[in-house]
This record gives sequence, structure tokens and C-alpha cells, in this order.
Amino acid sequence: MNALQRARESAAAARARYRAGEVAPTAGQAPGLTQANLISLPREWAYDFLLFAQRNPQACPILDVTEPGSHQTVLAEQADLRTDIPLYRVWRDGQLVDEVQDASPLWAQQGDLVSFLIGCSFTFEADLLEAGIDVRHISQGCNVPMYRSNRQCRPAGRLQGEMVVSMRPIPASRVSEAVKITARYPAVHGAPVHIGEPRLLGIEDIARPDFGDAVAVHEGEIPVFWACGVTPQAVVMASRVPFAITHAPGHMFITDVPDSHYHV
Repeated sequence: MNALQRARESAAAARARYRAGEVAPTAGQAPGLTQANLISLPREWAYDFLLFAQRNPQACPILDVTEPGSHQTVLAEQADLRTDIPLYRVWRDGQLVDEVQDASPLWAQQGDLVSFLIGCSFTFEADLLEAGIDVRHISQGCNVPMYRSNRQCRPAGRLQGEMVVSMRPIPASRVSEAVKITARYPAVHGAPVHIGEPRLLGIEDIARPDFGDAVAVHEGEIPVFWACGVTPQAVVMASRVPFAITHAPGHMFITDVPDSHYHV
């Protein structure tokens, strides 16, 4: 069995655990395979979101779009988008109304959901680790910190809202290396959108993320911010979308696609 086969077995095992009820952030799981954000919308909202993603590719890099009502994706053909994510969020009229481990009943009720799988910055973390750059939320065993920023995305149709960013503290001497590593993955957010002073992004307290968990920032480290696939959730809130299902931040869909597929 080669390395890719082993990684895909690990991904299948992780998805089976989530289907059976395990809830945990997916950072560090099935290393070598791409993870993806999810947003599922009624068909009548799908074109607006497709246009929004096309206009905001760094925040919403699309990896796959399903047919209306389908719960399958070419990114992992044996997987089920309704059950194989650790935790889902349910949105009505822009408000978070529930978090569930099994979205099958909601899928059945709506009937015409179109799902978008969006690139996730967890994908390039293996390369950061391989280069000897600590990924703090992995070493601390918690979720990545994510923040709503003051950067407005380009509107599309009925959709508008601000960019959400994820943060990783990087030693000052290695920031340029981290930029180069992540820039090689444009399909999973690519290079950082901001380096340094959080207040320039409208973030008043880096110790209080809007999503995920706070992590330690040590002396000599600089907070580095990447566009984040939780941006669609901020858009759902700002645009008061009538109904949507998303992943819970940090609880991703693990695909069978190797990270190297998105490396340029």
C-alpha cells in the first residue's frame, strides 16, 4: 500500500468516525489530503453564491459544486456530505439556529440544496510543519482562531459581507518563508492577506476570535492572517439568506484529493 492509499484509508476512517457521532476539529487529520469548507444553499441562491465566489476567489476558492439535491462530491466519491462532517451549522434568515451532527433530515426537507466545497487553509499546514514552522492550533490541540475583518468582499446579486480571516503566529524570521509556502496553494486561500497589526483588519483583541479558539502568540512572533472559508457564513449573516447549511468552523470535510493536486 502506497502513501496515498494509506492517507485515503485514514480519511475514510475519519469520515466514518464523524458519521458515527465523533465531534472534533479536523486540523491535522488525514495529513496529505485536502480539507474543504461547505456551504449548501437552495437552488434559487446557488447562482448568486457562484458569482460571489468568482468575484472573491481568495476567500471562496471553489473546489467542487454539486448538482441540486446531491449529497455526493467528486472530491471523495464514497463520502456523504450530509453526515461525514463532524458538525454542521443550520442558518435561517441569516441567524444561526442549530448545530447538528447529521444533516440528512434537513437535506430531505429542502430537496434542492446545491453544495459548494471551498478550499481550506488546513491544506497547506502540512508544508508549514514539514518546514519546521509550528502551526500553533495543532500543537495546542485546539481549533484555529478566525476573525471577522473590516475587509468587505465584492458583492454579487443578493450577497454581500466581510472577509473572515484565520490567524497563525509565525516567528518574525520565518514570515517570508511562510508566505512563499502558502502562496503555492492559491486554490486553498494562498498567500496571507495581512501580516502584523490586527487592528488594521478591525480586530480589536486577538485573544478573542469570532470563531475557533485563541492561541498563544509568543515573543518574537507575528500574527499572520489568511483569507478563510468561513467567509460564506459571515455572508449568510450579512445577507440574511433564508436557509443554509454550513460546516461548523474548523470542522471540515476531509476529501480524498492529495494536497499536491492544488500545489502550483
